[in-house]
This record gives sequence, structure tokens and C-alpha cells, in this order.
Amino acid sequence: MSDEPLYQLTFTQRVLVLVTIVLSCTIYAGSVLISSALLPQLQGALSATQDEVSWVMTFNIVATAVATPATGWLADRFGQRATMIWSALVFALSTFMCGASNSLNELIFWRIVQGAAGAPLVPLGQTILLDSFPRSQHSTVISVFGMANMIGPSLGPMFAGQIAETLGWRWGFWMVVPVAVAAVIGCMLTLPRDEKVREARLDWLGFISLSAGIAAAQLVFSRGQRLDWFDSSEIAIATFVACLAIYIFCAHSLTSERPFVRLKLFADRNYALGLTLVTLFGMLNFATIVLLPPLLQQHAGYPDSAVGEIVGWRGIGSTIGFFLAMPMARLDPRASLVIGGLLQSATGLWMMSFDLNVDMTTLVLSNALQGLSIGVSWVPLTVITFWTLPAQYRAEAMSVFHLFRNFGSSFFISVAVAEIVRTQTANYARLVEQVSPYNRVLEMPWAMGAWSVDTLTGLARLSGEIARQSIMIGYKNAFLLYTFVAVASIALCLLARLPKTKTPP
Repeated sequence: MSDEPLYQLTFTQRVLVLVTIVLSCTIYAGSVLISSALLPQLQGALSATQDEVSWVMTFNIVATAVATPATGWLADRFGQRATMIWSALVFALSTFMCGASNSLNELIFWRIVQGAAGAPLVPLGQTILLDSFPRSQHSTVISVFGMANMIGPSLGPMFAGQIAETLGWRWGFWMVVPVAVAAVIGCMLTLPRDEKVREARLDWLGFISLSAGIAAAQLVFSRGQRLDWFDSSEIAIATFVACLAIYIFCAHSLTSERPFVRLKLFADRNYALGLTLVTLFGMLNFATIVLLPPLLQQHAGYPDSAVGEIVGWRGIGSTIGFFLAMPMARLDPRASLVIGGLLQSATGLWMMSFDLNVDMTTLVLSNALQGLSIGVSWVPLTVITFWTLPAQYRAEAMSVFHLFRNFGSSFFISVAVAEIVRTQTANYARLVEQVSPYNRVLEMPWAMGAWSVDTLTGLARLSGEIARQSIMIGYKNAFLLYTFVAVASIALCLLARLPKTKTPP
């Protein structure tokens, strides 16, 4: 397999391309979760309920999921360079307009535009890097690129929360704009020009059916727990639409001569295995970022600044992991993936030992270890997935690759939250059954300690503590699910097949 890149660039040109794409992807990855740090302020400033303000994040995720599969067609139709420039430009404009919004509806609209515009940046940016660098340098390039994807979601909400507390929620969005403008200028000046732009026909039925299926499924995952799943007509209808649309997409793609997504790509063994692994990777990737802050803020008594620092250490661990991935490129990628899976499993087991008195040091080290495992895993995962795939299919295949990663994240977060709520409810009911005047144990001073059941105030305090312990059991179950997924990924890593070649990956 040839080591020559698709674009013949000088060393300086390649470095500039790398810097530009890393910058573009960092701001996008950071913007996805920025709103999570701004939701409390947005709720008050826009006079919205908790359910209404949640749409600010939900619609952004849905727009990203819908637009991601279109990356391959956009690159074929308009060229990789033009698509990157326009995506970065519209992303910068929509981010500014998010901060300038004066109503909830206006903010939701611009968050939809922001998610759709930014969606092609990550898969297309990674494709351009693989096309610009020799195969022998792919591991190093992917390591640097991966930092942007993993550090952005860790540091974005932290800085947004701190700036919003000082200057207001609008500056949580506006802080991204100068960097986004720099990314636009960088794309215009450094990205290589496409040699030839193909006349690509858009498969409208495939695009609409896939978009509808993804949008409906994301709505189910994002709002299912809040609306009590299938007790809600909204969730039932969305599930029906998702199943019907995905069926139509699959049936059409299997019978069409030029489908929107080439299902024949799944015939490549490594690519199909890579999609399975990246789905599991997505399940583990953002889980701690979403699950830990509510636990620490609402139940363990940590201030917002401490939570931001804890999450930030995940980004530091990721950086170390990506640097370690560079020399580890000499190893068999399957061995590196197994090491990453073992680190993920160790993180899950460590988090299962948490209680409500967990100290800052333990939280910092466990988050750093989780970040380290992500950095070690991402590079060999990408190398294995695209090793045997022809270069002309990279843009389309990369968009599906990132779609599966995002889908895995949404799915696991929904399952984990549902398990936390279910476990909390069940264990609270079991524990409060023991608080009764007929329970002789409660009469023993050494059993009750400072707790009292003789007054309403004492009962309220005891009820609150039982609720805290019940939800902690739920979090332990969620961390157990995390560990199971990490162990499952280890078994799948060994199924990858690498061709014999003298060129290192």
C-alpha cells in the first residue's frame, strides 16, 4: 500500500493544514457542550422552564447528527476545501448570533444552524489530514487531531461557565467567535485546493429518510427519560418514525444504484469492526462529562469551579494519552487498543468505588486516567478502521464513523440516566420501608447516631439522606455499565485484521 499522500504538499504547508484543522475542530467540539454550563443562566434570562431550555442542547445535537452523514456528498459536490470554509464561516456567524439572541426560540434556531454548520468540520478535517500526510505519519497526525476532539468538550464548558459567571451567558458563546474567525481565515489560506470536483447527485429519498430516522432517534434518547419513555405519546411517535425511516433508508440503499450512503462500505471487515468499536468508544467518551457534574454539584456538595477543574483534568489526561500514542504507533494497533480498553475498565472499576464523600484527589486522578485511556485508544482505532478502505471513500466513510460515535454517546447517556433514576426510585422505596416505629433497631442510639425520627424536621433530614444514598447506588450501577462496555471493547479489538506491509501505520 503506497505511502504517498493524495495532496503533494511541503512540510510547512502540511503543518499549517494541521494547525488550521485542529483549530477548527477544537472550537466545534468545545461548542457542543458549552450550553450545558450555561443552562441555569439561560433558564432565568429567557424565562424558560427546565424542559424548554433543554431544547437548546437537544436541537443542537439533533442538527449535528442529521448533518454529519451529508459530509461525503458535500465534499463530492462542492469540494473538501469549499465545504470546510463555508462550514467554518456559517459556524462562526451562528455562534455570534447565539450570543445575540433575545428569545428562546431565536437561540434554539441559531443552535440548530450552529450544529448543522459545524458537523462536517470534524469528519472532513480528519479526511483532509489523512489525504495530506503520508501513511507513515498518520498515527502522529491523528494523535494531534484527536486532542482537539477530546480536549474541546472538556475545557469548553469549564471556560464558558467561568466567563458566564463574570460577564453573562452571552459571552459564553462570544468567547468562541474570535477563534472561529481565525479558523475561517486559516481554511482559506492553508487548505489544499481540490484537483477535481465531481458532479455528485443527491439521493433525496436516502437523505430525507436517514435524516428523519436520526433526528427521531436522537429525540428519543435526549427526552425519553424526562418524559417517562413510552408513557409519553411524543416518545412513542418519535420511536415509530425512527424505525420506519431507518427501514426505508436501508431498503432504498440496498436497491438504489447510487445511494446516499454506500452500504457496500460495510463489507470492508476493518471498517465494519471500527464502526462497532467507535460506537462503544462513543458510549464511554462523554459519559463522565455528563454524569459526574450533577452528582458532584447536587449531591456531593462540590462548587462549580471545583467541578470544572475536575472535568478539565480529563482533558489533561487526554493530552498525555495522545502524546503516548505517538511512540506506541510502533506497536500492533490491536495491542494499543487493548491497553486503552484495560485503562477504561480500570477507570470504571475505580468510579464504582466512589461514595458521596469522595475526595478531590480521587476525582482528579480518575478523570485523568479516563482521559489517558481515550488518548491511547483513539489513534489505533482510527488507523484500524481506515487501513483497508480506498482513499476516495474517506470523506463519506469518515462522516458515518463520527455519526456512530455521536449516536453511541447519546444512547449510553440515555441508558445511564434511566438506570440512575430507576435505581434511585427503587432503593428509596426499599430504604424508607425500614423507617418505622415498628423497627426496633431505630431505638438504638448507636444505630441512629445524630438522626431522629421523632420530629418532622428529623424525618425530612433522614429522607434527604436516604435520597442521596439511593441516587449514589444508581450512579454506581451506571459506572458498572460503563465498565461492561469497556470490557466488551477489549474482546472486539482482537478481531481486526491488518495487511502485511513494510510501511508502519
